[in-house]
Amino acid sequence: MKANNTYFLFLLFFCQIVFCQNSDREEIHGIVQVDSAAVERVNIVNKTTQKATSSDKNGNFTLFLKEGDLIVFSAVNLVTLQKVIVKSDLEKTILLVQLQTERIPLTEVVIKEESKITAESLGIIPSDQKKYTVAERRLYTARSGLLDRPLNWISGRTAQLKKELAVSEKEQLMAKLEYLFEENFYIETLKIKRDYIRDFQLYCIENNDFVSALKSKNKTLSKFYILTLAQNYNKIIVYEN
Repeated sequence: MKANNTYFLFLLFFCQIVFCQNSDREEIHGIVQVDSAAVERVNIVNKTTQKATSSDKNGNFTLFLKEGDLIVFSAVNLVTLQKVIVKSDLEKTILLVQLQTERIPLTEVVIKEESKITAESLGIIPSDQKKYTVAERRLYTARSGLLDRPLNWISGRTAQLKKELAVSEKEQLMAKLEYLFEENFYIETLKIKRDYIRDFQLYCIENNDFVSALKSKNKTLSKFYILTLAQNYNKIIVYEN
């Protein structure tokens, strides 16, 4: 019996504390929005009384407040807002609270010029697999199959594709030459006149040793051969002129 009386007195004391806390406060209805859209599940805490609630699917919430109370609004991906209640807030029918979305800074991504995404780097094809040009693939297609090969030979398509392949290979070699050596190298080092540079490049890619060095991407060996070729070419030009 004594224990029950103690429990009853404790409960009565607790209710009095709660009543005292809310007796001088007004029940305020509010709406939480982000960019004019209602937001649910926003945590709303009265730091003064330590009372808390949350907004519903329409952004509505109800809380007992008085002037001077500190209210904290927080939610995932939203900027936390701390608001001190003023007299004008209590006079409003609906307390409208505007929150802002939190901006997440992106980590800087640095792309290196030398880094390349290729079929080999992605593991789609082996790194040592031979790469075929468009002309090479066309020639292979013309030569494959029981009927394709004789028909293409009769029609002359295979011969035409061989010519296209040769032209394609020369274009690739010329592109490599232009990449390896700048114009000043031809003029100042090799003593090739500007008007003859293109002709000299064509002269170089007819040399098998130079072509082998060029295909192997050996710049030192390519430079060695091109110096010798330049001497021979200049003698030819002098003789022809």
